[in-house]
Amino acid sequence: MKKNKKIGIIVADADEFRPLAGKITKGAHVKETFLKRDKLSFMPDDFTQIIAIHCGIGKVNAAAAAAHLVDIGCDAVFNYGLSGGISGVRRGDMFLGTEFLEHDFDLTMIGYRPCEKPGQTYIYKSDKRLNELVKSLMPDIKQGTAVSGDRFICSDADRSFFKDKFGAMSCDMETAAIAFVCEYASVPFASVRRISDDAGADAAECYREMNSSAETDLADFTLECACKAAEII
Repeated sequence: MKKNKKIGIIVADADEFRPLAGKITKGAHVKETFLKRDKLSFMPDDFTQIIAIHCGIGKVNAAAAAAHLVDIGCDAVFNYGLSGGISGVRRGDMFLGTEFLEHDFDLTMIGYRPCEKPGQTYIYKSDKRLNELVKSLMPDIKQGTAVSGDRFICSDADRSFFKDKFGAMSCDMETAAIAFVCEYASVPFASVRRISDDAGADAAECYREMNSSAETDLADFTLECACKAAEII
């Protein structure tokens, strides 16, 4: 007998979440709240439940949502949103994160590497099976390292540091936190992002322009990935 699967989707920003919510609420669904924000669930088939959470911006909000999805038994977790481009990507590119670091965590003054947390994995990784699924649906997607922190990056100096120190291709404010929770809970995780800006001086303006457009293709693609993930995990 086919096993029922729960697949979670975490989205930080309200404008980024809106296209997914619009699609889910067109059909039969359940609407709840998680930490005063929307939590929507529906069943695309008899064996799969998709649970989507608007978590709010930042690592704390993202980690809380990931922990909740793990706690209620999700078999896999996806994240999507907009990211700044560091290297090897351009505005509008789709990006698949494969490795993640928290760029704003620093214990170098007592002998640790940049971003390293005592007793934890240094670099978190997304799930290879989910990554292969994403690439099978979008063969030309860019992939590589993402750095996350509770700071909007709009500095050439920061961009150069992340590129030179970590080989980072993108930056955001959530993915490393979700990756940490999922890795430690042994729950498969994947992140699909669209590059909104180059993390330089005009990053804020470029981000606002793309974010306000509330495009549907990123949400649609991630939802397609989430539905198909139930077949491989």
